Amino acid sequence: MRWNHHPPAPATVAALNHAAGVSPVLATLLLRQGATDVGSVTRFLRPALAELGDPFLLANLQDAAIRLRAAIAAREEIVVLGDYDVDGVTSTTLIVSVLRHFGLKPRFIVPRRMEDGYGLSRSAIDRAFEGGKPGLFIALDCGTNAHDEVAWLRAQGVDVLIIDHHRSKDAPPVSGLLINPHAHPREGDEAWRNLCTVGLVFKLAHGLLKLLRAENHPAALRLKLRDWLDLVALGTVADLVPLTGENRVFARHGLAHIQTAVRPGLRALMQVAGVRLDAELQPADISFRLGPRINASGRLADAAVAVELLLSADDAFCYETARQLDTFNRERQDIERQITIEAERMIETQFADQPAIVLHSEAWHPGVVGIVAGRVTRKYHRPCIVLGNENGLAKGSGRSVDGLNLIDVLGTCADLLGSWGGHPMAVGVALMPAQLEQFRGRFAAAVRAATGTGLGEPSLEIAAWLAPEDIGEPLMDELATLHPFGQANPEPVFGLRGVVLRRPPEVFKERHFRFTFEDGKGRRHHGVAWQQAAHLPPTGVPLDLAVELAWNFFNGRKLLQLELLDWRAGAG
Repeated sequence: MRWNHHPPAPATVAALNHAAGVSPVLATLLLRQGATDVGSVTRFLRPALAELGDPFLLANLQDAAIRLRAAIAAREEIVVLGDYDVDGVTSTTLIVSVLRHFGLKPRFIVPRRMEDGYGLSRSAIDRAFEGGKPGLFIALDCGTNAHDEVAWLRAQGVDVLIIDHHRSKDAPPVSGLLINPHAHPREGDEAWRNLCTVGLVFKLAHGLLKLLRAENHPAALRLKLRDWLDLVALGTVADLVPLTGENRVFARHGLAHIQTAVRPGLRALMQVAGVRLDAELQPADISFRLGPRINASGRLADAAVAVELLLSADDAFCYETARQLDTFNRERQDIERQITIEAERMIETQFADQPAIVLHSEAWHPGVVGIVAGRVTRKYHRPCIVLGNENGLAKGSGRSVDGLNLIDVLGTCADLLGSWGGHPMAVGVALMPAQLEQFRGRFAAAVRAATGTGLGEPSLEIAAWLAPEDIGEPLMDELATLHPFGQANPEPVFGLRGVVLRRPPEVFKERHFRFTFEDGKGRRHHGVAWQQAAHLPPTGVPLDLAVELAWNFFNGRKLLQLELLDWRAGAG
């Protein structure tokens, strides 16, 4: 693995260190995030809700808020359809909660993956209409490209509001209201182009609140939008959008709100997922514990279960439902584990030399192939699309590597695809099985053309080099001010030079190892390396270590732990 280090100029670090009153290490990390003066440092370290922009600057948002105000006044029937991932589930929960606060009783459905497919499909719409035709239909985290379905709804006399953040392949629909900064770009709206759908729904709720408070609506005067920031943080972190700008505000305040465990459904989910309430909640808790359990219901069953959980105030119902989601997640893990084994065997026997990988099996569950794609992409450092079978189509997900935009690559193969879309790093794809071989070749050729001489070896970005003596609680307190880490605000990787291990690393569970070393002050440091038991460092010789720093809470104790990402021989 190649180690990269691009330090800011020492004079620049010293100037920020002096002006902002922060340590040189923290000044270095802040400069990497674009904080160059006292004002930008303050905004980054203490993101405030007051910094959220005027929601009416978003295209179509004011018209959408006016339409919701009319629906509230007329006590209209409203149906909400949200996607089955965490962003869709939290978006649905948020808009339903807001409408209920104003006295409406909106119905909601979530597409069933195996019955309805993805997004705003006629099958899902037909299910939504079983309770009667609404006056307003709201589609969340999908619908930008659903031109035929929107036209059909409008022909039935139903108004349509779409809130989505997916990029559009075509011109946006003209017969419904669409809030999507990618479909309706405006000068000056860059601040919102990285919002996921639940962030956009929050902006709409903010706009609605402004309208109704201007009229002294009593329910609007009682409503506190901050009470729903837990949902916004949950969807924002899980959807892997950049945690900068307003997303950083949402994530910072929302994670703190989740920590209070006010929402019964989240409290129950945290309990079954083993998320501690006495330790600072981290994005990793959402990415690896809470989010997968919410996603599991949509992957294997009905994501409406997860919406019911987040809406409920019944502790007993919440606990039983959270246990159900936990069971789904364990089942999902078993399926994913088996598919990963099969996918890796397929790569090594059939596609070892390919610059890009397209895998398919009719036996693979389409609900988990995206996770498998992420795993094999990381392991082999190549873009990968993994497809299962759904209603006669080869359908699944793709993941990319840094520096390769999958949207651009797939655009060159669009004529072979029945449907596709997503983000530069993650896409959904569906095509006829008969087109697979041609698509596999075109996809590999497009990746080869985009990358020129190739993707090269994986790299690691060293944020700063430390002396082992620098590691301690004061540094950890400084790092805590940079939370939450995530997309566009990655957890810093620190380099340590000349570390000597006096004792052999201790392998555990056959896959991982623990290690210790002493610094120049005689303090012992403890570390762990995940999935690296086959690559043990030697003892008694200088080593350079690339590590992340974290608190490990165990048996009531708090231990500073180094998480080893890579090691190499150091200078003698």
